[in-house]
Amino acid sequence: MKRTLYVTDMDGTLLDDNSRVSPESAEIITDLTRRGALITVATARTPATVNPLLTHTVTSLPAIVMTGATLWDRNTMRYIDTRFISPETSRLIRAAADRHGVNPFIYTFDDKGMLTVYHNGERSIHDDKFINERMNLPLKRFHIDEPAGMNQSIPNTVLFFAMGPCQRINALADDLRRSIDCSVSNYVDIFGKDVGIIEIFAPEVSKANAVKRLARDINADRIVVFGDNLNDLPMMRIADLSVAVDNALPEVKNAASTVIGPNTSHSVARFIAEDFERMQ
Repeated sequence: MKRTLYVTDMDGTLLDDNSRVSPESAEIITDLTRRGALITVATARTPATVNPLLTHTVTSLPAIVMTGATLWDRNTMRYIDTRFISPETSRLIRAAADRHGVNPFIYTFDDKGMLTVYHNGERSIHDDKFINERMNLPLKRFHIDEPAGMNQSIPNTVLFFAMGPCQRINALADDLRRSIDCSVSNYVDIFGKDVGIIEIFAPEVSKANAVKRLARDINADRIVVFGDNLNDLPMMRIADLSVAVDNALPEVKNAASTVIGPNTSHSVARFIAEDFERMQ
């Protein structure tokens, strides 16, 4: 019997259109986990929102968070296997962002391991909404327009994240890919088609690489991946079986081994249950 690792994206894939894990999905995944299924999530989110979203969903493996820059052990409430951006690379990224008129959120860890987010400069309505929805979460601290955020080489930096007009975001992404040794992911926000998102990480950071490391660590010999958006394609390519939900982008559905029902129909959990039974 093959030892299968199941990895699902969250937004638009495991989560429904209200950004929640349905009670049915939570029940199925919890039951499968208790029977030995190896299930986890891979997401751009941080534990500040992953933890509450998975409150009623039991999984035994660490969550792949921040697009693979780090893993989150839900049992010990600690980050593991974190990939940091070097101070020199951070300076170059900030200079490039300035050239393109982009004011990023800068994600770092303080000396106690708390995720700390800095933002300085002009903010859009999307930035303010992003902050307001997360300001009081217990696993993340925001520092807005504070002098410390102007430090060009803040230590323990994990991520630069920004939202803005697609043209500006895409131009910054192209600039970074040409000139700086870092991992860049840019895509259109599924909640606002006119909003571009960019995530900048240390070299070689990706959901795909994090999935491969996790599979190696748990001695999995089969990988099944679920996704809906362009940033899921790399991890889908390294999977033995790649699965797109029916609401996925056309490019994702075309690249997938199979297409299942939409994220609103508990489709990921149901497919895992069927596949797990089939592999017994």
